[in-house]
Amino acid sequence: MCVTGKRLCLAVALVAAALWPRVTFAASTVTGTVTFDGKAPALKPLAMDADPACAKKHTSPAPSEMLVLGNANSMANVMVYVTKGVPAGKTYPAPKTPVVLDQKGCQYVPHVMGIMVGQPYKILNSDGILHNLHALPKINSGFNKPMPATVKESSVTFDKAEANFPIKCDVHPWMQAYIGVFTHPFFSVTSTDGKFTISNLDPGTYEITAWHERLGTQTASVTVGATDTKTQNFKFTMPAPK
Repeated sequence: MCVTGKRLCLAVALVAAALWPRVTFAASTVTGTVTFDGKAPALKPLAMDADPACAKKHTSPAPSEMLVLGNANSMANVMVYVTKGVPAGKTYPAPKTPVVLDQKGCQYVPHVMGIMVGQPYKILNSDGILHNLHALPKINSGFNKPMPATVKESSVTFDKAEANFPIKCDVHPWMQAYIGVFTHPFFSVTSTDGKFTISNLDPGTYEITAWHERLGTQTASVTVGATDTKTQNFKFTMPAPK
């Protein structure tokens, strides 16, 4: 029993933990930036004229969400996640805080999102008009939830891991989003600055995958020690014409 002072006791405990060969800490990070290489294609804005209630929610045409670029061609809406290397047998409890998808301006917000198995998935209807949420997974159970103006909120959960499947609105065909379901928390979605961060990794070698809805996937192998911060960038290009 340590009786010589709290600070000394803490110091002794930290030294003992550092020297104990089996003690490891999940404290490493992989970070990076996703960019687009080349001239961006000219994309037509979303055509919402079929529903005047949707068109009225925008003062100017809503840009396409198929390829969203920021400064220096940084890419938004890229899901970056660990596909290999998670320690065998280690489990990660799902957060109780829900992931939220809103139907706002007749668009899904956010366009790409990640969630853990068993984590609540809350769906909002801020528009106050008829929408429906039609999920198209291949592993999880699909669903098609009508959300008329009077229904402001709904929720579901996913019980299996499944990477990046689409969600659409059958009422408004331009509305589409994507969601990835994971058994671990090692995923990140880029915003317009193209940056991602995956934190709290155990020491080891990991396969990191970057996924874009139109430009496919890229992978990289990254090895981290006990308290490393490693940088891994990704660059996407338009596929060559066939």
